[in-house]
Amino acid sequence: MEIKWDDVDPETERKRFLRAVRFAGVWTFSWRFKRGENWNRDMVPTRAMWEHVLDGLKRRYRRREGVDDKDIAQVEGILRNLP
Repeated sequence: MEIKWDDVDPETERKRFLRAVRFAGVWTFSWRFKRGENWNRDMVPTRAMWEHVLDGLKRRYRRREGVDDKDIAQVEGILRNLP
C-alpha cells in the first residue's frame, strides 16, 4: 500500500513529495524534491505525517481500496505511542 502527498520542507522551504509505503506490515517513509528523482529513504516520520497516513487510510477504507481495520488500528497505535 502506498500513500503520497506533498508539503513544504521545513529546512529549505521547498516543496517536497512524500510517500509512505506499507510492505509486509512495516511502514517506510521517503521524500524527493522533483518528480523523476530517486526517493530518499532516510526520513523519520513526524506526528503530522502519521496523521496524514491515518487520514488517507480512512478515506481509502470507505472506498474499499485494500484497507482493513488492522491497517487503521496499526497506525492509531503508533500515534498513541508517539510523544
